[in-house]
Amino acid sequence: MNKTWYLCATLLLLATLFLGSARVWAHCDGLDGPVISAARAALEKGNVNRVLFWVRKQDEAEIRGAFKETMSVRKLNPEAKALADRYFFETLVRIHRAGEGAPYTGLKPAGRDLGPAIPAADRAIATGSGKELATLLTKELRRGLHSYLEAVIAKKGFASDDVEAGRQYVEAYVPFIHYVERLYEAAAKESKGHYDDH
Repeated sequence: MNKTWYLCATLLLLATLFLGSARVWAHCDGLDGPVISAARAALEKGNVNRVLFWVRKQDEAEIRGAFKETMSVRKLNPEAKALADRYFFETLVRIHRAGEGAPYTGLKPAGRDLGPAIPAADRAIATGSGKELATLLTKELRRGLHSYLEAVIAKKGFASDDVEAGRQYVEAYVPFIHYVERLYEAAAKESKGHYDDH
C-alpha cells in the first residue's frame, strides 16, 4: 500500500476521533467486539494469554486474578458459568478502556450500529486489503472539506463595511480552518514514525 492510502486513512480516522465520534470508543465494549471475542476464546481454552494483549502491562495482574476467579466459578453450574463469564467480560473491558483513557459505560449489545467505518476497518484487517476502507474514508474526507469550504466561499464576498455579513463569514471561516488544522495536525503527528519507512 502506498503513502497516499495511509495518509487518507489516517486523516479521516483521526478526524473522527478529534471531531467527537463516540462510536469509535464504543467498539471494544460490544458483546460481539474484538475484546470480548478474545475473552470468550481465552475462557474456552483456559488460557489467559489470549486476552492479556488487550490490557496494559501494569493491569495484567488484575486480569490474571479475574481470570482465575472466573475459571473456578464457571465450573459450578451453567448459571454460575454465565455470571462468572459476564464478570470477566466486564472486568476486562473496563480495564482495557481505562488503558485507552476512555470511561467504562457497561457492555453493549451485539449487533448494534457501529456506522460504516469500524466494520470497514475490521474487514480491511480480515482481508488484508484496505481498498474498500480507503474509498470510504477519502469519500467522507472530501465530503467534509467540500461542505466546510462551500460554506466559507458562499459568505466571502461581503462588503467590507457590512459588519453582520462579516460575522457570518467568520462563523463559516473559523470551523473550516479548525477542521483543516485538526486533520493536518492529527495526520502529521500520527504519521511520524509509523509510515516514514514505508
